[in-house]
Amino acid sequence: MPEFIDRPVPRQAYEALTAQHIHPVVARVLAARGMTSTRQLDNALNQMLPLTDMLHLDRMGQLLADAIGTGKRLLIVADYDSDGATACALGVLTLREIGAKVDFIVPNRFEYGYGLTPEIVQLAAARQPDILITVDNGIASVEGVEAAQALGIKVMITDHHLPGPRLPAAVCIVNPNQPGCGFASKHLAGVGVMFYVVTQLRAELRARGHFKSRPEPNLAAYLDLVALGTVADVVPLDHNNRVLVQQGLTRIRAGRARPGIQALLKAAGREASKLTVQDLGFVLGPRLNAAGRLSDMSLGIECLITPDHSRAAQLAVELDRLNRERREIESDMRDSALAHLERFDGAPGCGVCLYDDSWHQGVIGILAARLRERLFRPVIAFAQGAPGELKGSGRSVPALHLRDALDLVSKRHPDLILRFGGHAAAAGLSIASDRFEAFASAFDAVARERLTALDLLEQVPTDGALTEADFSFELVETLSDMIWGQGFPPPTFRDVFRIDQQRIVGAKHLRLRLRKVGGSRLLDGILFGQIGPLPVSVEAVYRLDINEYNGQRSVQAVVEHWQPHD
Repeated sequence: MPEFIDRPVPRQAYEALTAQHIHPVVARVLAARGMTSTRQLDNALNQMLPLTDMLHLDRMGQLLADAIGTGKRLLIVADYDSDGATACALGVLTLREIGAKVDFIVPNRFEYGYGLTPEIVQLAAARQPDILITVDNGIASVEGVEAAQALGIKVMITDHHLPGPRLPAAVCIVNPNQPGCGFASKHLAGVGVMFYVVTQLRAELRARGHFKSRPEPNLAAYLDLVALGTVADVVPLDHNNRVLVQQGLTRIRAGRARPGIQALLKAAGREASKLTVQDLGFVLGPRLNAAGRLSDMSLGIECLITPDHSRAAQLAVELDRLNRERREIESDMRDSALAHLERFDGAPGCGVCLYDDSWHQGVIGILAARLRERLFRPVIAFAQGAPGELKGSGRSVPALHLRDALDLVSKRHPDLILRFGGHAAAAGLSIASDRFEAFASAFDAVARERLTALDLLEQVPTDGALTEADFSFELVETLSDMIWGQGFPPPTFRDVFRIDQQRIVGAKHLRLRLRKVGGSRLLDGILFGQIGPLPVSVEAVYRLDINEYNGQRSVQAVVEHWQPHD
């Protein structure tokens, strides 16, 4: 059972915020997230970090301007997730508007794997490009860049992933995480990096007089793509990212999104005017990702770049269908994985590895995430990959840096991992088909060394208790207007409630009537995905929301965790 803990609230920060006329609960929430001033809530576009801080960005702008001026053929090499798709769409649309000759290619993850590989270079070469531009990939593509150079094709890299020990010999690299880059935000998504690139390019072309004979693009019109890719990639929402997301979300809510995003909203049954940051990550992102997981991400990119509303609607319907199929596959795989877990003698190891030859490699990342939530242990799920190989996707707990753990396994057993990459929380790898048991044992050994029993105790952070007076429209609307996400989590609260009423709604949810212990006011509540009756008294972790039903509005508590309270 997880432990509920309250986030520490620095007293000085809290007092500074309340002195600036911030609601006491909001001040408590913001102080717990490191804020001290209302200036940090300013998400105007002029609050973006300056272009001058990004290493090689000026050089990238010059090279692209030269290429456009001389009519070079540009080919964007995309990644197959939402970040890569939105970054690719942003690049294609803005470069075409500026006057470039540009097209895109996105590798099929099942045939070519990740990044600018030599195989992708060969596929791209058939298009006869002069320059390849990577988006959301490329920083580790040493061999791919060499293959392109051997064919006389230049490579420009835009990426945000962590580099390896050796950088590719590209003509230019823009990546806030490359050595020597002083850009303050290390959390830009790939689409955010591309937004900086095209902004610099516009400035360079403006200085060259390029727009004397053609309209200058309004790059703010593409911030809907930036917001979607940033949130869907689950990068931490530092201030710079919150600016980008806020600006894009505002455009979507105002009905000024691209036809593809409007079509995805319609397919998902969401109103643009009421869209939330969470909807970007949990509604639109999965539908876009479904193309890369089950089919071909070019389907998603085409949906984002088409100016035709009818075509966008057709593509959005297909993406919605693929997402439903993905959910069905995921459900079957989860049942299969739970059956696998029964084979463990007692509790599973510190590092859990599972494999089934029936699993779909496009869904193993989601499966690993679901199992990690259930077990609160690092989990790597494997499926059949290329002939003779297994492909794994892992998700970790906060105390274990997953890429570093894989690096240690690789150093101890040099012949065990064929290739790997990733971040602290998520990583991917390939191993030989006959090395699963050996890898599982080696990974568990590293996890046991790096993790303590306390590290495997799940803690659910909250923002403390509320008074009955805090159950107000004013507070809910104030919190709802803010940008929350990874690294800047939406506020949750915890209180002890008496359950006055509970009933099943929608066949799988519980509608609740709650009364705070010691209080008198009844509060509406909802517990999604559970129909078993709750005990009379519970300690609940919840977020505040507004329920609208039959024209009536009420404040409600959306219960996310609960445990019995005596």
